[in-house]
Order: sequence, then structure tokens, then C-alpha cells
Amino acid sequence: MKNKILVLLAVVIVSACNDTTKYSTTNQPTLADYEVGEKWVWKYKGITTEGEVRSDGIDTREIVNIDGILGMTIGKDTIPVTEIVKKDESKTPKYAWPLKVGKKWKYENNWTSQDGTTGSQNQEAEILSYREETVEAGTFMAYTIEYTGKTTNSRGYSADEKEIWLYAPAIKNFIKLTQNQGDFLYVEELIEYSKPE
Repeated sequence: MKNKILVLLAVVIVSACNDTTKYSTTNQPTLADYEVGEKWVWKYKGITTEGEVRSDGIDTREIVNIDGILGMTIGKDTIPVTEIVKKDESKTPKYAWPLKVGKKWKYENNWTSQDGTTGSQNQEAEILSYREETVEAGTFMAYTIEYTGKTTNSRGYSADEKEIWLYAPAIKNFIKLTQNQGDFLYVEELIEYSKPE
């Protein structure tokens, strides 16, 4: 009986040592982490509780070289990668680097849309887990980051909001976003990731 207990205890200790999900930390990607030809493709869909589809499509981003400068294509725009990896000096950032399970912070975002509407997001963020997550593009180790709070705009809109982001360090991007905002559900999922061989 004593030997069985010792063996069981040894198995538990070895399992705990191999459990990296609780102890992993991830730093913000750097310019050197990106390479020309790297590509991400997401599908997205936004639908109201009444079934009205407000958005449905594909979002593609790719790393390109323009006159010796690395850029990421986002729609018709190209953003220098140096802007993407620039340290966020905000006290209320989207991602509070380094990422680690259990970390909590406040996220605030003020914005102006193309039609001049202004708005803000005020959310509490927490990293809930770091484990394998499967999406259409494959299986990745990913952080589950939960944001809960409120979104308002200058047109009088106000809604409680909950977002779940799955961020995969290996591809330096999110693999899934699920957003509940009032009567609106938005889901974006990675369907393809590739890099040059």
C-alpha cells in the first residue's frame, strides 16, 4: 500500500512539473518574429438575436515588404510592422504584456468611426487559461482572455459587452474572437495560417 501511494505521489508530481499551462508567460512579439509571406485568414459573422446578419465575410492579413520595410496588409491599408509591435504605453491596453494566466487589467478604448460617431469601450480583462484550442485553421496553444464591460457611443447606444479572445503566441495573433454585445453576437475564427517554407 505504501509503495502504491509513493508511485501515485510521484505521478502527480511529474504531471505537475509537465503542466506548463499555469506557468507560461508570453512577451509581446518583436519585428524579428515576422517574415514576408506570413498570412492569416479569418472568417467572420455578426448576427442579431432576431437573426439579422449584419456582417459576414473573410478578413486576410499578410506580411509584405515595401521598399525594405515590413508591413501588414489590413484590408486596403498596409501598416508598418514596427507600429504593430510598438510598446503600448497606455495604462489600459488591449493586451497587458507579458501574458500570463491569472493576470487582470483594465482596458479602455475611445474611437471615432468614419461617419463621425464617437464611442468608448470600458472593460475588465482577465487571462483565464493557456491550453490547446482548435479552430478551423488547426490546433494551437492559446490564451483565453475574457473582457467584460460596456460599450457606448455618441448616438446614445449603450450595451453590456463580453468578449472572449483566443490568442496564440506561435502565430502572433488571435485565432478566435467571440463577442456578445447587447442583442448582437459576433464571431471571428482563423481558417488559414501560412508562412513561407
